Amino acid sequence: MDKFKITLQYIMPKHLISRLVGLLAAARLGFISHALIKLFIRAYGINMAEAKYENASDYKSFNEFFTRPLKDGLRPVVQDDNIIAHPVDGAISQLGKIDGDKLIQAKGHDYSLQALLGGLAETAAPYQNGEFACIYLAPKDYHRIHMPVAGTLREMIYVPGELFSVNPLTAANVPGLFARNERVVTIFDTELGPMALVLVGATIVASIETVWAGTITPPTGKDIFRWSYPATGANAVHLEKGAEMGRFKLGSTVILAFAPDKIEFLPQQYPGAVTRMGEAFAAKKH
Repeated sequence: MDKFKITLQYIMPKHLISRLVGLLAAARLGFISHALIKLFIRAYGINMAEAKYENASDYKSFNEFFTRPLKDGLRPVVQDDNIIAHPVDGAISQLGKIDGDKLIQAKGHDYSLQALLGGLAETAAPYQNGEFACIYLAPKDYHRIHMPVAGTLREMIYVPGELFSVNPLTAANVPGLFARNERVVTIFDTELGPMALVLVGATIVASIETVWAGTITPPTGKDIFRWSYPATGANAVHLEKGAEMGRFKLGSTVILAFAPDKIEFLPQQYPGAVTRMGEAFAAKKH
């Protein structure tokens, strides 16, 4: 059955299906939207007591529900300046040392940092032999992404690609998964040096958004697009630790990369560990 599921992903029209689902998710269909939301809540056991708005009828579309805000104060951000916070609710897929240009995807699979970040050696160079973490957001999770440290945006890169599922089964069986899928790469200057925060698309992920640019995808294309941002001035984008930086409409994966000798992950962080936005994730190296 697992082999069948993987084979099906190779042959199905993933972009077409994802965009059609995206149109349905964005539509305001009244009782139909509310019925879909209720079905989703039951199917995935979503704890709506955490949501700022607890009832299905509070949401005008499925997307509005899926990107629902949490109750104020529910995810306090660790205040210690020496601690890096979790950027999302999810579960750790992999984390640890970047081996030159290689990141671990799953047992027997790795992928290229340079490819992940859009293909330019100069973009990837600061993170070689650094640290990385890959966090999977399941359908039940909170789908807003927050800053693990304060940072100033310097570059955003849209990288076209496939839309394979990013669940653990696919990660264990599709080579180079995260460097093959459509993604939005963001590069920040931080007190730790450069930080890459990558938002990876997936099957039926209808949209990837950032707070400074709105919807990045869709639409999609075959070309890589790059946007540069100033460090200071009226057009600079600075986000504090814990601030929202983007969101997924339907689930996906976030990948973080740091330069060498800047951070060390805390002992309770390991593949499979559940993450909660704002909790302690790593510590600065001194």
